[in-house]
Amino acid sequence: MGLRIGALVVDCHDPGPVARFWAEALDWVISRDTDPEWVVEPPEGSREDCVVADLLFIRVPEPKARKNRLHLDLRPEDRDAEVARLEGLGARRVDVGQGADRGWVVMADPEGNEFCVQDAHPPQVRAAWRRRYEAYRPARP
Repeated sequence: MGLRIGALVVDCHDPGPVARFWAEALDWVISRDTDPEWVVEPPEGSREDCVVADLLFIRVPEPKARKNRLHLDLRPEDRDAEVARLEGLGARRVDVGQGADRGWVVMADPEGNEFCVQDAHPPQVRAAWRRRYEAYRPARP
């Protein structure tokens, strides 16, 4: 069996609000909410369950100091509507030197961790992805 990424770890000064933001942003669930570690994961039984890495938010004493070296890219069907929704959840647009409109918007979560909201794939790419997604059936042991 191949190696699986169990979690992407995010250092946080206060993990609760950051975990709640990401759970709402991704429509995932908080499966652990006890400091110093909070876990956000895909809903049980979803196609992403046991396939996509969980997000683990860990309390650290120091504040975020500079641009992330690793970040998430979100690719909704409507970038601008998603940016507005995420702003309503507490995200904000940030400038990390990306320049003029590049097909993505750089944002930061409530603790300043950057992520990008991409333009949608072209229709033919979205259709092919949707076919593969809908056809996925996890292997049963």
